Amino acid sequence: MTSFTSLDHSTETSTDICMSLENVSISYGASEAVRGVYMQIPRGKVTAFIGPSGCGKSTVLRALNRMNDLIEGCTLKGRVLFDGHDLYARGVDPVEVRRRIGMVFQKPNPFPKSIYENIAFGARINGFRGDMDELVERSLRKAAIWDETKDKLKESGYALSGGQQQRLCIARAIAIEPEVILMDEPCSALDPISTLKIEEMMHELKKSYTIVIVTHNMQQAVRVSDMTGFFNVSTRADGEGKVGCLEEFAATEQIFNAPTQQATQDYVSGRFG
Repeated sequence: MTSFTSLDHSTETSTDICMSLENVSISYGASEAVRGVYMQIPRGKVTAFIGPSGCGKSTVLRALNRMNDLIEGCTLKGRVLFDGHDLYARGVDPVEVRRRIGMVFQKPNPFPKSIYENIAFGARINGFRGDMDELVERSLRKAAIWDETKDKLKESGYALSGGQQQRLCIARAIAIEPEVILMDEPCSALDPISTLKIEEMMHELKKSYTIVIVTHNMQQAVRVSDMTGFFNVSTRADGEGKVGCLEEFAATEQIFNAPTQQATQDYVSGRFG
């Protein structure tokens, strides 16, 4: 198989499917966390994962760029395909996977560096040799934070508000030129105004990137996403404990207005969760 690091980008955009999960099950040690997920994530869209706590949303999200590799004892069965290539195949470099499929976490985590260096540092270690000033400005503009930071690029990223820090982290992810951006509840710790800015930014970003977001906020899923996956928990076959599963995956409008599964209807109508 072709090395992941040497894929020919010219052949990758022939399909509208960016990523596919084929019978993906994920375990932590002997405990199965998620079972039998099938999903096709469209290119250039926002896909949201919703569902009650403990249903595996974040576990599946982290599987999309092999972040679960960093958790001891976490194993995956099945296949995760990116542009038709198996991310878990032998010889695939997980560092390269994470460069092309970036991640923004729930809690803003800027580097203890200046605003400028937060953007430049990651680009530099990933081999960027172009105009760094231009890259920093472009990344901050795409993350809708340039106007708020352009006069204080030498100040610490920690000097920004929580919402600004989160947009700085999104700009940092953009700077290494990924194709996919994963966001794990990026607005859960933010005020309504900051949340609105990030949601507006997502609508712009999907013109250039595929975005997958985990959210507990169903109204947010309605506002920002094109596709929604509803994850739920079911009892294990042996009757011992619960396991996460993908209950339903469809266009967001269908999930919230005409779901095919009763459990989906119960969740989106607020009967549980």
